[in-house]
Amino acid sequence: MASVTSLSDSVHQRLAAALSAALPQAGSADPLLRRSDRADFQANGILALAKKEKANPRELATQVVSRVESGDVIKDIEVSGPGFLNITITDRAITRTLAARYADDTGRLGVPQAEQPGTTVIDYAQPNVAKEMHVGHLRSAVIGDSVTQLLEFTGESVVRRHHIGDWGTQFGMLIQYLEEHPHELDHEADEVSGEEAMSNLGRLYKAARGLFDADEEFKTRARRRVVDLQAGDPKTLAMWQKFVDESKIYFFSVFEKLDMEIRDEDIVGESGYNDMLAETCRLLEESGVAVRSEGALCVFFDDIKGPDGKPVPLIVQKSDGGYGYAATDLSAIRDRVFNIKANTLLYVVDARQSLHFKMVFETARRAGWLNEDVHAVQLAFGTVLGKDGKPFKTREGETVRLVDLLDEAIDRASAVVREKAQDLSEEEIAERGTQVGIGAVKYADLSTSANRDYKFDLDQMVSLNGDTSVYLQYAYARIQSILRKAGEARPVAHPELELHEAERALGLHADSFAATVAEAAAEYAPHKMTAYLYQLASLYTTFYDKCPVLKAESPEQIENRLFLCDITARTLHQGMSLLGIRTPERL
Repeated sequence: MASVTSLSDSVHQRLAAALSAALPQAGSADPLLRRSDRADFQANGILALAKKEKANPRELATQVVSRVESGDVIKDIEVSGPGFLNITITDRAITRTLAARYADDTGRLGVPQAEQPGTTVIDYAQPNVAKEMHVGHLRSAVIGDSVTQLLEFTGESVVRRHHIGDWGTQFGMLIQYLEEHPHELDHEADEVSGEEAMSNLGRLYKAARGLFDADEEFKTRARRRVVDLQAGDPKTLAMWQKFVDESKIYFFSVFEKLDMEIRDEDIVGESGYNDMLAETCRLLEESGVAVRSEGALCVFFDDIKGPDGKPVPLIVQKSDGGYGYAATDLSAIRDRVFNIKANTLLYVVDARQSLHFKMVFETARRAGWLNEDVHAVQLAFGTVLGKDGKPFKTREGETVRLVDLLDEAIDRASAVVREKAQDLSEEEIAERGTQVGIGAVKYADLSTSANRDYKFDLDQMVSLNGDTSVYLQYAYARIQSILRKAGEARPVAHPELELHEAERALGLHADSFAATVAEAAAEYAPHKMTAYLYQLASLYTTFYDKCPVLKAESPEQIENRLFLCDITARTLHQGMSLLGIRTPERL
């Protein structure tokens, strides 16, 4: 199925042609078309063009209007103010365009795919081995998953990377403890739950830490173990792998609860780049990008200074020969550029790491690994706050466990579903409660622009009123209910019918789904999709209040309104799935 030309593109083409005819010397000029509350669209481009050509804007606008081909798409066009054009579309064009989207048998609603897609490596959802995931891990996973869906939907080739924290000095302590207490990670049953795996790891971590702090001899043995690990000693690596495997059981259980697909082959942790670290340092030093300073290998920047006014370097290799995060991140860039052949490297990482990534990206640019054709972007996100507006903590001041948060959201949502449910079994209430609860958490996160902090308020998130995923899920379920009740009547488009004002508003907005997908993907901005869907559901509510569907005036009008209902539902379903949110058929 070919992509469908949107109404705004149809109008744009006709205005651009009229502009070129009225002012041939201007070449191809942009009419600057946008939605308007005075008409369906407004074009503002004539003012700038008239200024450039030293023409009278109102006269030029009048000339353009006389050359616009009206009829099938444009119903009315008038000059307003100093030279704006107000454009009204025919009802027929709205219904026809939506019917073409509805007929797309790929389910894409006529949304085009990129003509020249590239390859994006997206680095998101980065938990740490042997550590519990907390509320701070939520945003990277949720935002990264949605951006991945958006990019893939536009045709981009996306490679997922989960850069888990699976290396470093703390493993010496853990491995040494496991060596001396070999049964700590044994399982009695074949199947082990994520909760059980995490409790094993948590218990072991606490015990090892206690011993490390209290016993100097154990501390010495643990430090020797780090050297063995870094040297690739097989026995030490085998025990390290046990921690990674146990942690993955836990990670996968959390991501499953978040209704998110995380594949094992996409998990390439810090350890995945160990073999490249020495060469990364050699390349940087030989090219003069990095220099030795007090024994450490450093990269200096003129514009990055510490509080004391002295330059803050990026330390690639410490004076004792050890490697920091910078060496790993720079090696990952080399891998992603030269092995995966990516055009874009996207990092969904906490805004507090912005300085680190700014330095890493600049170093990679100086080394020639990033250039005009290959660029890196940090999609920096803000902090999750409690209702009090401070970073989210438990009453005891601890970081909030992610699993507890998700369980509470599911409990709250299940209560809402149970209250509204008319004919759902307990099993269905539990299933819908999970979909609504997880959807509520994701939507609250995604509906805030990523770089802003947001308040985690479960009461607000599972509210049936306002800008929440529950409101959208209920709108979708309500439409499905109407379609089920329609009996013999089927959704069929009737372009010959005049449309009610509420039908027009809904139709024009439904048609702009493709433009929203393109914008949200290009700007890595899922919040543009949430805003679009919320408006779609609100316009549907108005349509439902003002335009009887099953009791419309004629069989044709019933069919046309069922068609408007169905295309709205399909658009909601597709848009929500790009956010990683389910739309249950019944609620």
